[in-house]
Amino acid sequence: MTTRKQIILSIGLIGVAAAFVLVKAVRQAPAAPSDQEQDHAAMARTSSEPGPVHLDAESARRIGVTYAVATMKPFRRVVNTVGAVTWDETRLSSVNSRIDGWAEELYVEFTGAPVRAGEALLAVYSPMLVSAQEELIMARRLHDNAVKQGADRAADNASELLEAARRRLRYWDIPDDEIARIEQAGTAQRTLTLRSPASGIVVEKNVVQGARIMQGMELYRIADLTRVWIEGEVFEKDLSLVRLGQVAVVSFDAYPGEEFGGRVTYVYPTVSTESRTGRVRVALANPGQRLKPGMYAKLDLAADAGRMALMVPREAVHFTGERALVFVRDADGMLAPRVITPGLAAGAEIEVLSGLLVGEVVVASANFLIDAESNMGATMGAMPGMDMGVPAAPPSRRDTMSMAPDSAMDHSGH
Repeated sequence: MTTRKQIILSIGLIGVAAAFVLVKAVRQAPAAPSDQEQDHAAMARTSSEPGPVHLDAESARRIGVTYAVATMKPFRRVVNTVGAVTWDETRLSSVNSRIDGWAEELYVEFTGAPVRAGEALLAVYSPMLVSAQEELIMARRLHDNAVKQGADRAADNASELLEAARRRLRYWDIPDDEIARIEQAGTAQRTLTLRSPASGIVVEKNVVQGARIMQGMELYRIADLTRVWIEGEVFEKDLSLVRLGQVAVVSFDAYPGEEFGGRVTYVYPTVSTESRTGRVRVALANPGQRLKPGMYAKLDLAADAGRMALMVPREAVHFTGERALVFVRDADGMLAPRVITPGLAAGAEIEVLSGLLVGEVVVASANFLIDAESNMGATMGAMPGMDMGVPAAPPSRRDTMSMAPDSAMDHSGH
């Protein structure tokens, strides 16, 4: 009897264990979605799609909505950039010494001083120069004596010697009138006066009074500022719109409300790998030297692409990150979203490559409000229990009384 009870007890334990395993497996298995859940999932996937929005004239006026017409027009773009004023490199002059010596006296003593062509800059003392002058004076005396004595051969030799002495001084940039004066005076000068080769402003000064001067040393640099350059930076995507001879309108913070006209004279052949910009050069007249090197400048380069384009205001295009949308108004006042392919921007307008027709009316302002309203309507319609359609009418008393008896709840048991 005891053995039979043990067998029955073992069978019962095995059944309980099997039932426990089965319940656990059922709990871990994923439940199949119902038809209603599948419909909600499908609607959620399309909830991000914006829908049409109806907007009457009063509502549009209240929220500041304006409209614009897609128009075909010549594509003209203005490239806006910035730059700085610098001197014209073709109008720079360098003053250097071709002999060794010392700066005996400075006539131009500071950077920024205005000078004229031929104006004295400094006096240089050089033993080499004194020896060359003495050779010139001696050659001139020999030549004059030979001419007086009537010795033709000696006069010819003296003439060659005299010309060699003159040529040596010319190689040192001593002017001919200075050489003639030395010959007539018959005495060597202690110093040589160096003069400015051009009119302009001293932009560099590398000598002080009493300083040792070496052969080839640059003493002054002079810039003619009657014409200056503007060095500007243009983004890589806009370089195709810049060309030589292009008209440029330049403005400066120093002269608000005033514009200066110039032209593009050079486009650099390289692009900066750090800033992804290319350099352009604009030549600008500078009467009165009002423009100073280093000034900040704003450049407007008008570019005409020579083609027609479908243009809309830039504010009419709503960029979502993945696509570009415009809201097109139909005859009934319905604003329907439309995916377009945008092109290049030109000022306050942007080119439309596809997705829009000429003459269609689009929302030009308060576009983000229309987009928010459109997306909210799509989202609310996709939420469970938020049907955006017409609600069903409530059941009448007659329909309630005609219900089947078994559908009513039985409270007799209570």
